[in-house]
Amino acid sequence: MSKSLKRVKAALETAGLEIEIIETENARTAQDAADAVGCEIDQIAKSILFEGADTGEILLFLTAGGHRVDQQRAAGLAGQPLTRADASKVREVTGFAIGGVSPVGHLTPVQAFLDLRLTTFDTVWAAAGTPRHLFRITPAQLAHATRARTGSFTE
Repeated sequence: MSKSLKRVKAALETAGLEIEIIETENARTAQDAADAVGCEIDQIAKSILFEGADTGEILLFLTAGGHRVDQQRAAGLAGQPLTRADASKVREVTGFAIGGVSPVGHLTPVQAFLDLRLTTFDTVWAAAGTPRHLFRITPAQLAHATRARTGSFTE
């Protein structure tokens, strides 16, 4: 098991969750992930990271797979202007490469926000630290594990 998978598994266990991580052929995009597990694209919880323009803090926006983050709305929730975190910053803070960023198991804790659309499903799927691994989780469990605030921040 890779270091990334081990961190995700440990983070889920620390949150008191017993969740199975599955391997697929390809889950690099939300559509790939949805196809791999046979769910709606919006049941894929994408991990989108922004950097606070005022603080330099990295913020995680867990977004339904078919949605895009509205940067103005996200900035309103964050209380500061935001810029998209670049790939090297994402890797530095989370320890994951883009295309496999898990919502849990980051190297550095981040403030998180959960898309309201995700809460309309009984279960959602999230990346488990690689472009081929996913886990199924309830939106309430995801919010608990990430300490995310629910909000409206998509287009």
